[in-house]
Amino acid sequence: MQVLKGAGMDTILVATDFSARSDLAIRRAALMARAAGAGLHLTHVVDDDQKARIIESETTVSKQLLQEEAAELNHQDGLNCTSSVVLGDPFEGIGNAADQIAPDLVVIGAHRRRLLRNVFVGTTAQRTIRRAQWPVLMVNAPPQRTYDNVLIATDLSETSRRAVAHFSSLDLVTPEQCTLLHVFDAPAKRLLMSGMLQEEEKDQYLVELQIEADSALRDFADASALRDAMRMTRHYNTATSAAIQTAATEIEADLIVVASQGRVGLSKTFLGSVAEEVLRRAETDVLAIPPTLLA
Repeated sequence: MQVLKGAGMDTILVATDFSARSDLAIRRAALMARAAGAGLHLTHVVDDDQKARIIESETTVSKQLLQEEAAELNHQDGLNCTSSVVLGDPFEGIGNAADQIAPDLVVIGAHRRRLLRNVFVGTTAQRTIRRAQWPVLMVNAPPQRTYDNVLIATDLSETSRRAVAHFSSLDLVTPEQCTLLHVFDAPAKRLLMSGMLQEEEKDQYLVELQIEADSALRDFADASALRDAMRMTRHYNTATSAAIQTAATEIEADLIVVASQGRVGLSKTFLGSVAEEVLRRAETDVLAIPPTLLA
């Protein structure tokens, strides 16, 4: 099979631990590599905190399994697929592999959400994203086709602008397949809840905020590569991450994109508050653009 080279990505790295979750990540990465004409690199991390004979045995078996997987992808999908085994702890090993090949995208499988839902901080996915110098895609859903309905969350900051620009450079979808989402808060939220405003005044206040948010998002979109994207604004009164996931459900998004750091100076970074919750709870695939790419 002939693969046409795309402009957006040259190399995709996918990490596998040979689990069913990793199989989903490999299939998603293969779909993306095929569409982009990109090379695909499989990597597996062998824990080096073991006896030497165990490390040697696991390394040998892992190399064989990766080579078989790569050969199948080369033959059936027409991909240029390579593989490597690295030693280390899982997230450092993935990072070291990526440092060596400088991928445009790192793809990983979902965490064991039912077991680790409440202790997600510090797991491989989270730590990989914190360390990464590349976009990290966490695959949650079985891949059926290339992405065609993407929700991009933005707080309208400079960091978000750069995240949108970087996402656009990956050339995964067209602007018309994207929806820009801005979730806004009410500055006078305490006043609204205090009963000091009449109900009509509260409603009018929220209408004015909605108009301002719509205008700000339009300006943001017009200044970006996604000016032709759909736009959506939402006022939240609970958690921003919940609003993002509700919006994703409403539009049946197959990918959520978040910048993993928000406005500079906040006591809680976007990674520590919103992106972490999206990664923890989402059933949809999530692409995180890390701070190191956005400086």
